[in-house]
Amino acid sequence: MGTPNAQTCESDAEKRSDNNNNNRPEDKGRAKAGALKPGGASGSAVEVFYSDSVVLVTGATGFLGKALLEKLLRSCPGVGAIFVLIRPKRGRSMEQRFGDLLESPVFDRLRWESPSVLGKLRPVKGDVGLPELGLSLEDRHMLMQRVSLVFHSAATVRFDEPIKAAVNLNTRGTDRVVDLCKGMVKLVCLVHVSTAYSNADLRDIQEMVYSTKVKPQTMMDMCENLDDETMSVLEKKLMGKHPNTYTLTKGLAEQVVLTKSMGLPAVAIVRPSIVCAAFQEPFPGWIDNVCGITGILMEIGRGTVRSIFCQPQCVVDVVPVDYVVDTLICAAWHVSTTRTGDSCSFRVYNCTSGSFNPIKWGEIGGLTRKYAIQSPSKYVMWYPHVTYRSSQLLHKIALGVLHFLPAFVFDLVLRCSGNKPQMVKITKRTIRATKSGEFFANNEWYFHAENMKELTKSIKSSTVDGGAPRFNVDITNMDWELYVNQYVLGIRKYVLKDGPDSLDGARSKLLKLYWIRRLTQLIGLYLLVKIITRAAVR
Repeated sequence: MGTPNAQTCESDAEKRSDNNNNNRPEDKGRAKAGALKPGGASGSAVEVFYSDSVVLVTGATGFLGKALLEKLLRSCPGVGAIFVLIRPKRGRSMEQRFGDLLESPVFDRLRWESPSVLGKLRPVKGDVGLPELGLSLEDRHMLMQRVSLVFHSAATVRFDEPIKAAVNLNTRGTDRVVDLCKGMVKLVCLVHVSTAYSNADLRDIQEMVYSTKVKPQTMMDMCENLDDETMSVLEKKLMGKHPNTYTLTKGLAEQVVLTKSMGLPAVAIVRPSIVCAAFQEPFPGWIDNVCGITGILMEIGRGTVRSIFCQPQCVVDVVPVDYVVDTLICAAWHVSTTRTGDSCSFRVYNCTSGSFNPIKWGEIGGLTRKYAIQSPSKYVMWYPHVTYRSSQLLHKIALGVLHFLPAFVFDLVLRCSGNKPQMVKITKRTIRATKSGEFFANNEWYFHAENMKELTKSIKSSTVDGGAPRFNVDITNMDWELYVNQYVLGIRKYVLKDGPDSLDGARSKLLKLYWIRRLTQLIGLYLLVKIITRAAVR
């Protein structure tokens, strides 16, 4: 399956390798990952590594997956083809969803610079939640014969996903992908996208896979053999000290990769922390969803979030999506080129910022407010002002006074004017979103990063003629103020779809909201003084 202008994905180099029956897949991987040879492909060692590669990406329609596809096509021009596993969803066929993917703004830069490379993307109908990935026999055989690099990023990232669904998608889904990889005759490397919080029940996280009391196979068997009601009853006990089913099942998936990867040439597990908007690529501030911290920052900017239960001095470990993508691409090269002998080369990379260049919750909140005021959206609801409260009691009181009371009054006005009330409903949804992140906002982890440091050094030394690397895996010098500014502008542009022409009107609206806020504070202060005075008289 493919688009009409798709190029032939089997290169001459691959054909020559196939004709040599003595060449094992691991030998091909080592030869491919080797140093530059006279008369060969030009570019950095990473670019050469990807020359003529055939790549499979799961989770390609997600935020991280889209960014990965874009970067591979733009910065690895020698890549032969990229197969993307896509499932039908919400009444849309695989072909329709692939068309939606191609129209994504993430590819705008490619459409301007090199539109023909989009022809290297090939859709394959499949689903990590189905046995054998839901692949047809023809597609399964084709992938096993052609694919040399696999990036597995498909997962459910919902924190409140029922345990049976989370295990099926995140743990069993990974098991199915590894099984497919074990049948790939040309496989050079498997890169599994995990999360830095796969061991959220710990606080000091090494670059290693941790075991759990309940083994992955036991968990998968339970979810497949027990009914939903029984699993729901057992869920809390099975989760232990994990905050949600997401972190638990991602940790189990890592164990699956470790135990089942024997026999594969090279395997990398990349653990990004909180993946946020792009710093530079494909565009500064690019974001395409409101999941997690993005939704919280958006609502801080709109003035609808005014109190957050959080330890402001805790490090918020955020990483720009382009930094994560570069780490994924380079990790495949790094783990493959450091392989010795015939044994599997296996590495874990903690792709985090806190170990190199930390920023605290209080700092990111202050910067968000600053730039939301500087570049407001026309959708602003109240003057931006958020307070981080370390006391849950004070936070709940603030929610009642600052969130639900104004929402109730606003809905009352809407109802009296014949309109449908909506603010209480919106407030409840916003509070649920912030509550799901409270565990991460009130705890702190230390992520060891020896492999990441080694990767950074290797990338810097592999650049051609000492030029600037095309892949940035070094977050040490990240300018967080510049980043948050771009993040706020990215939310305004890509999420709220708010153009620059509305900026003057939004600033005028914000000024009015500022004086309304001041008037409200004066009235509140006056009423408080009156209450205290009357109480004293009595």
